[in-house]
Amino acid sequence: MPSSDLIVHRPEGLYCPPGDFYIDPWRPVSRAVITHAHSDHARMGSAHYLAHRDSEGTLRNRLGTDIDLQTLAYGEVIDHHGVRLSLHPAGHVLGSAQVRIEHGGQVWVASGDYKLEDDGTCTPFEPVRCHTFITESTFGLPIYRWPSQPTLFADINAWWAANAAAGKASVLYAYAFGKAQRLLHGVDASIGPIVVHGAVEPLNAVYRAAGVDLPPTLRVTDPGLTKADLKRALVLAPPSAAGTPWLKRFGEHSDAFASGWMLVRGARRRRGVDRGFVMSDHADWPSLQKAIGATGAERVIVTHGSTAVMVRWLREQGLDAQVFATEYGVDDNEDDAGAAPEPSSEPAPKAKA
Repeated sequence: MPSSDLIVHRPEGLYCPPGDFYIDPWRPVSRAVITHAHSDHARMGSAHYLAHRDSEGTLRNRLGTDIDLQTLAYGEVIDHHGVRLSLHPAGHVLGSAQVRIEHGGQVWVASGDYKLEDDGTCTPFEPVRCHTFITESTFGLPIYRWPSQPTLFADINAWWAANAAAGKASVLYAYAFGKAQRLLHGVDASIGPIVVHGAVEPLNAVYRAAGVDLPPTLRVTDPGLTKADLKRALVLAPPSAAGTPWLKRFGEHSDAFASGWMLVRGARRRRGVDRGFVMSDHADWPSLQKAIGATGAERVIVTHGSTAVMVRWLREQGLDAQVFATEYGVDDNEDDAGAAPEPSSEPAPKAKA
C-alpha cells in the first residue's frame, strides 16, 4: 500500500503511522483506539485506551476497572501528533463508534462493526464522508436481509405468549452484550416476567446507567419468583448456558436463538433449538451497500466476513477495493460473526456462535 496511507496493517492490528496508535488491536500496544467493547475488538493488555464515553462501563467491566481509559463524545475532535481524530456513531451496540482520521488532506474512516437500523438502545449509525472507508463484511452476501424491528418483535412476542399460555418458559439465547439489551428493549414485557442469566444483568446495569429504557429483570434466585412465574417467563441467556444445570430450574420450556445466522438453512438445526429469530447487530447486504455509498469514498478496504464477495461487488461499482486480514470475529461469546458457515466458497471465520 502507498506509504501515505493513514491506516496500515501490522501484526498487532490496524495502525495509524502519523498518529502512532492502533484501532482495535488484537495484541497489546501503547495506544489503542477502541470502536466498541465486544472482546474481539477490545482486548486486554494495552497501555492506554481511547473510546466513546458510553463504552466506559463495559470496557472497565471487561478489561479491568483500572485501565488507562480516555473517552470522547461523538463528534468531539482531538489532535494527536497532528492527526485530527473523532468518533462517530456506528449503531452496533452501546458506545460503538466509527473512527475518523484526518491528516495531510486525507480523511479515513474505520467503521468497526455497524448496523443502520435504529434499535433504540444505542445512537444510530451516521455516515461520515471520507476518501477511504474501512468496512466490515460479516454478512456481506446478497442473501442476508434482515426483517424490520416491528416484524422481528411481533414474532418473538407471539412465540413467548403462546408458550406462556401453554405453561412453558421461553428460553431465548442471545449474546449478553448488545443483543440481550436489544431484546429487552423491544419485547412486550406485559406478557410475563423476564428472567436473565447472571452474565446478562451486569451489562443491563451499564445500559440503564446510560439512559437506555429496559424493563425490570429478575434473577432465577430472586425470592419473589414463583414456579408459576417461571412457567410464563421469558428467559434471556447467553449461548454458553445451553445444556447447563441452570436451565433445569425452568422445567419444561421452549428455546430459541437470536442471530443473523438464523437466516441460513440448517443453522437452527445445528443449534438444536425450537425456533430461530433473525436478528443481528451487523449490517445486512443492502445496508452495507447503502453505508459504503453514503461515505462517498473512492477507496474501500474490507475486513472480516465475506470479503471476497464484497470486494468483487465494490470493484464492479468502479471503486478501488481491497482486503485487510484481521482477527475480528474469532471470539467465542460475543456478537454473531462466525456463528455459522457462510454459503460461499470462502472459509467461515472461526468460533463465534
